[in-house]
Amino acid sequence: MRKHRLAITAIGLLTVAPALHADEGMWTYDNFPTDTVRRQYGVGIDRPWLDRVRAATVRLSGCSASFVSGEGLILTNHHCIASCLAENSTKEKSLLDEGFVARNREQEIKCSTQVADVLVEMQNVTTSIEAATRGLDDRAANEARKRTLTELEQSCEKASGLKCQSVTLYNGGQYFLYKYRRYTDVRLVFAPEAGIAAFGGDPDNFQFPRWCLDMGLLRAYENGKPVIVADPLRINFAGPKAGEFVLVSGHPGSTNRLLTVSQLQQLRELVLPPSLLRSSELRGRYIQFSKTSDEARRIAEDPLTGLENGIKVRRKQLDALLDENLMSEKRRQESELRARAARDRTLAALGDPWADIEKANAIARNLDTEYGYLEGGAGFNSRLFRYARSLVRGIAERDKPNAERLREYTDQSLPRLRQQLAAPAPVYPELERLTLSFSLERMREWLGPDDATVRSLLAKDSPDSLSAALINGSTLGDAKVRLALWDGGAAALSASNDPMIKLAQQIDERSRALRKRYEDEVEAPTAVAEEKIARARFKLYGTAVYPDATFTLRLNYGTVQGWQEKGSPVEPFTTLGRAYERATGQTPFRIPDSWMQARSRLDMSTPFNLSSNNDIVGGNSGSAMLNARGEVVGLMFDGNIHSISGSYWFDTAKNRSIAVHPAIMREALEKVYKADDLLGELAGK
Repeated sequence: MRKHRLAITAIGLLTVAPALHADEGMWTYDNFPTDTVRRQYGVGIDRPWLDRVRAATVRLSGCSASFVSGEGLILTNHHCIASCLAENSTKEKSLLDEGFVARNREQEIKCSTQVADVLVEMQNVTTSIEAATRGLDDRAANEARKRTLTELEQSCEKASGLKCQSVTLYNGGQYFLYKYRRYTDVRLVFAPEAGIAAFGGDPDNFQFPRWCLDMGLLRAYENGKPVIVADPLRINFAGPKAGEFVLVSGHPGSTNRLLTVSQLQQLRELVLPPSLLRSSELRGRYIQFSKTSDEARRIAEDPLTGLENGIKVRRKQLDALLDENLMSEKRRQESELRARAARDRTLAALGDPWADIEKANAIARNLDTEYGYLEGGAGFNSRLFRYARSLVRGIAERDKPNAERLREYTDQSLPRLRQQLAAPAPVYPELERLTLSFSLERMREWLGPDDATVRSLLAKDSPDSLSAALINGSTLGDAKVRLALWDGGAAALSASNDPMIKLAQQIDERSRALRKRYEDEVEAPTAVAEEKIARARFKLYGTAVYPDATFTLRLNYGTVQGWQEKGSPVEPFTTLGRAYERATGQTPFRIPDSWMQARSRLDMSTPFNLSSNNDIVGGNSGSAMLNARGEVVGLMFDGNIHSISGSYWFDTAKNRSIAVHPAIMREALEKVYKADDLLGELAGK
């Protein structure tokens, strides 16, 4: 599925099939390099192995996970369930601070917005898309492509009863329907305290050595009963040895390893710097807000953690793009592919898609700021506004024929939208006022005070006073109100005096016009150019190279290993005892009381975290690290600082992933949390 986003992130071009590093690649399950793995490591990964692991691998909202018991128990990261912990916390009891253990099924807590998807089947529909777009101009082809994908999703869901999602691979070279079994009743089972799950906080983020028990347990239910899993993954608590062959099964979010040089330059010069500036400013406001009270610290904790993570990622991405070695190699690869395509009579007939992309990029550069603040929502950073836009857009779109709607409001998307509207997730007015006021300030700064939308909103109001009026006057924080509007449709919206609804309606016409222009002038020619380059790439290289990550199921392989940092070796394992030595007693290096009380019972030699050269990115959080037998020997949760450049390339010498060792999971559940029943379930007893 093509995501509607800023041009620089939406456009990706295959340049040349580079010589892959030994363990590089995020491979689809239908194209895993079994022969290469057998030749390099002597390991046979056959179709039954792949089918078993696929059926036990889970996709959560923004993360990966795995079924680890026959009764629907799901293993993932603590930071992947932080929103569930936050929404079930109160002023009196913070599950993030205190952790959570369900001692029985009755104590398991519903995560209201979480879903768990399991991939059942992949269907190649490339020929259908090619037939639908053949002979059309760019704009017509873009509309036909979207319409056909929507129709295919709709017919797939009616025929199969599964959740069907269209997936674009190789930047338009292939189109698939991925069919998922979806579970919407997902409940919290276990989470350690944030103090040990994220020990070291932002200073240690993307660093190694590490000591983070970044794990959490959920359970999937269906019809009020735990889901029966025929063949779950089993945990090998001994974990792997140094140098051992390991695989990672999960859902990497996105990579941009196939961008053209000009796109990388645009990202480096025009996209990342202002994004970093805005995020850094907002981080400062979060920090100041969190210092005002214990309650403010609690409600800001989760969004601040996410923001700090994003800042570090974008900063290191910018550093990577400032690396002239990287840019020189990208230029070489691009020149080689263009030269080879020009020499091929069939491919030469495709024209110059690189030039077409350049034209689209030039238009995008003029649209990006306005589009980002209005249609992208950067000017209205508020959960209440997002509810309002979903209601205004969703109600308007659902009355149209399914194939003619905006892609996020098709029949296939509406159940998930209703689940989000119905979720009783808390809304904190003080935090809403902060984020909305800040985003209005930035919109006025970047669009200018004479911009029509800015003037209509801020001619007489300040960002602070307007945000206060909007937040204080809105009732959309109440799930019952949202559902009443959704079920009441256009008539209910017309009768509503909610200021957030009025705001969403006020800016909708201009936002839709921007979107339409972007789709016609940027997205459409880009999509056609992508398909042309993909056609050239397939003729020259076939599928010997993996596609960019798309938050779809992938499998990668590597070995447990450290690396050399400034001439010194970094060992691949850490142990529990060093965590206590590293502790200062002050956040973020404060060990929770439960761990201090259990210290005498713990084995200080227990492995804690480990590193490997598996090729992963964001979205892989919560993925299972597996040995050759398909046993869980680690839980992926981060990468080292060098891994951030993995958005653009894979550095075999320094790119490392970081996982929780299963031995520390057992040590924690047994000796700290006294969760013997859970430990027994994980052990298959």
